[in-house]
Amino acid sequence: MKVLVNGGSGFIGSRLIDVLLERGHTVTNFDTAASGPASASAPAAKKVTQISGDVRDVAALTAAAAGHDAIINLAAAHRDDVEPQSLYTEINVDGARAVVEAALANGIDRVVFTSSVAIYGLDKVNPTEENEPDPFNEYGRTKLAAEKVFIGWAEADSTRSLAIIRPSVVFGEGNRGNVHTLANQIASGRFIQVGKGTNRKSMSYVGNVVEFLADSLDTPTGVRITNFADKPDLTTTELVTLLQQTLGKRGSTLRLPLALGIAGGHVLDVVAKLTGRTFPISAVRMRKFAAETTVGTARLAATGFVPRYSLEESLVRTLAAEFPQLAARAAKLDERETPKP
Repeated sequence: MKVLVNGGSGFIGSRLIDVLLERGHTVTNFDTAASGPASASAPAAKKVTQISGDVRDVAALTAAAAGHDAIINLAAAHRDDVEPQSLYTEINVDGARAVVEAALANGIDRVVFTSSVAIYGLDKVNPTEENEPDPFNEYGRTKLAAEKVFIGWAEADSTRSLAIIRPSVVFGEGNRGNVHTLANQIASGRFIQVGKGTNRKSMSYVGNVVEFLADSLDTPTGVRITNFADKPDLTTTELVTLLQQTLGKRGSTLRLPLALGIAGGHVLDVVAKLTGRTFPISAVRMRKFAAETTVGTARLAATGFVPRYSLEESLVRTLAAEFPQLAARAAKLDERETPKP
């Protein structure tokens, strides 16, 4: 299959391109910053067609999509501190409309879209795909709006195939997101527990997410929406303890009330706006850290998907990319890994 990947230069996209190439697909990467797959030094990297462009540029995207069988849309404004806020709508929603226009112009009837569990909002206990969305920020709101754009396209023709995947927080080697920040705070001895730590988190390892995204190219006609998370869910305390044990660090008994953590985040938000600096701590990140962010995955299990990596193995692999003392342990995991058929 000839596949156009929008946003293939990013954290998830670069890993996805590797998997698509391994499976024999022909891949075009459409991104503002063209780059090869995660293993860019490999011969497979030469098989990727690179096109530099913006997902909001309908003409460029339409030209890039010519001759393709499917589009996987990863392009998104996703950070908590995107400014101006209008970029969420421009990239996530207008970008979805551009993808639909490109698909229509080229007769492409197969689209895979990475949405987010952010569409459910915070403190929902294992929401399923049938739950009423309740986004709490612009990212979640615009991801939901983008879903509706794609669903409208799919429902207009019964021969079209649309897979919408809603991953929980994605982590992995090279990512600088929440797990990376938490691990570095623990490694440096600066971690302080905010809130009670009893809230549960659903997490997704990038190596498993990209396998399911690649599988989703074979979605039958119609619309299939699927939550994605690597179970079991961990409480924040359990996650912190697991990271501490993996890194060989002692746990701290210091705890900060959530209200104080959020207040401190607001202070740093003001400093960030005044100075243009970015900080790993913000009010919204404090709120998300202490919130229940789980999703139900019964529909994922029903597809027959089996993750290649366990949650604990995934954390070891992720940390080994930054902490050399874990390299030997990660190497042992590589030795016993059985390639997925």
